[in-house]
Amino acid sequence: MYQNIDGLNIHYTDEGEGAPVLLIHGWGSSILPWGPILPAFEGKRVIALDLPGCGKSDILTDVWCLDDYCNFIIKFLNALNIQNPILVGHSHGGRISIKLTAEGKLKPEKVILIDSAGIPAKKTFKKRAKILLFKTIKNILTLPVVKNYTEGLLQSARNYFGSADYKSAPEVMRKTMVNVVNVDLRDIMPKIPCPTLLIWGENDTDTPLTDAKYMESHIRDSGLCVIKGAGHFSFVERPYEVMAILKSFLN
Repeated sequence: MYQNIDGLNIHYTDEGEGAPVLLIHGWGSSILPWGPILPAFEGKRVIALDLPGCGKSDILTDVWCLDDYCNFIIKFLNALNIQNPILVGHSHGGRISIKLTAEGKLKPEKVILIDSAGIPAKKTFKKRAKILLFKTIKNILTLPVVKNYTEGLLQSARNYFGSADYKSAPEVMRKTMVNVVNVDLRDIMPKIPCPTLLIWGENDTDTPLTDAKYMESHIRDSGLCVIKGAGHFSFVERPYEVMAILKSFLN
């Protein structure tokens, strides 16, 4: 199914009956990875969407920040006449869920954060030096006197210095990624008022387990379940373990 939100055709699924649950995927992902754990939401109305620029949804026409994603989710829910669903967010979807809930834009009964973003990655000296070098090269290659002749070199620099997600994204998504990836939500985490379940892969290197432990200690009514041997997509790698945890929390 599709829903038009501010001129963007958004692909989504809407299945089941009961209390609504909204699944928000991570950066560059889609509805598809949720498939293995959908049975955990039996007895609920489950809505999953492809965020703009992901899956089968239209790409962004402007660069977004995290507030834009939050406002988009509210408009999407309003279009479907859904109020305050249980939020399930993976990675970037968790980042969106934290901000929506902590700032009172939505008031879900429960929140589930799976390998969630929201705490900027610590930058090593090597990584800081790499970022500085790329910025220096970019500034030189985009000078007015040379920028008409250096697009190929600039793209080569992006390919060399950028992450896989960054390199594979169109420019509007790359700029959006830069806007959201370093947002620090630690200050607002204590404001989340509802029971919050944290599910984390033991070996997650994108949003490490230390992030989960910080969230557990700063979100008042929260609990952490660690999935042994799993990485950033813990719910895909260990679906049966995750489903058992979800069923217990939801029921």
